[in-house]
Amino acid sequence: MSVNMSEVAEDNRLSAKRETLYAHLRLLGRLLVAYSGGVDSAYLAWAAHQVLGEQMLAVMADSPSLARAQMQDALAFASEQGFPVEVIHTEELDNADYRKNDAMRCFHCKDELFAVMERYAAAPSAGQNWQSVAYGVNLDDQGEWRPGQKAAAQHGVAAPLLEAGLTKADIRQLAREAGLRVWDKPASACLSSRIEYGRPVTREALEQVERGEDALRALGFRQFRLRHHGQVARIEIAREELGRALSLEMFERLSREIKACGFEFVTLDLEGFRSGSMNALLKVEDLR
Repeated sequence: MSVNMSEVAEDNRLSAKRETLYAHLRLLGRLLVAYSGGVDSAYLAWAAHQVLGEQMLAVMADSPSLARAQMQDALAFASEQGFPVEVIHTEELDNADYRKNDAMRCFHCKDELFAVMERYAAAPSAGQNWQSVAYGVNLDDQGEWRPGQKAAAQHGVAAPLLEAGLTKADIRQLAREAGLRVWDKPASACLSSRIEYGRPVTREALEQVERGEDALRALGFRQFRLRHHGQVARIEIAREELGRALSLEMFERLSREIKACGFEFVTLDLEGFRSGSMNALLKVEDLR
């Protein structure tokens, strides 16, 4: 029986990174994990529970920018895997700097999240003296515009996946090997990220996006975004699924469903789904 040495080397590489991650988690002690249910935070929460047991707690921030479907799935996954989760409420919409939706929106969101988590950790009702807070940033995130990382640094939030040198692909593979159903879950982000920069984030706009994406999901699409451009809804669908959208019948269904959410015009982006495509609208000076 022949042995594929490249596969063995890859297995060894991932095993070493997993052990490095576990070592970082042990050093963090009693730990709060910022949890959204995406593959990164889900794997981090699962791994933290494997290492720390009841000395970890996944903390999920509930606000109008969190889709109900995403929240329900995240809570279901936590229940399936048996790790504890606490839902807290964040009030980023009360912040005018967040609502104005400029290039620093994600900073204000994460700043609110980590401030609320710090208050939770310090509250007597929390039940434990929580020592650390961690979130699921990974190595690939370093090449993208992610102002939320600045907020994490200011709050001293740990980044165990990044410290272990894990990429998105590594995390998906480790999650798959662990038998976690989220290993191939499509990338997700808060509903506010669907609204074009410069257009205020409002509850009404977030509800429009959520209803529209629920409709796309009901039509059988798996990886997509509904981008909010005022009266115009721009739909991005993953290229491998785009063919399903390209028929007169589907055009009519998409138009009907999305207009019912309050949009006047519906467009289908021929470039397909691109994570963070709204960032292409930012100017260089916005990123300084």
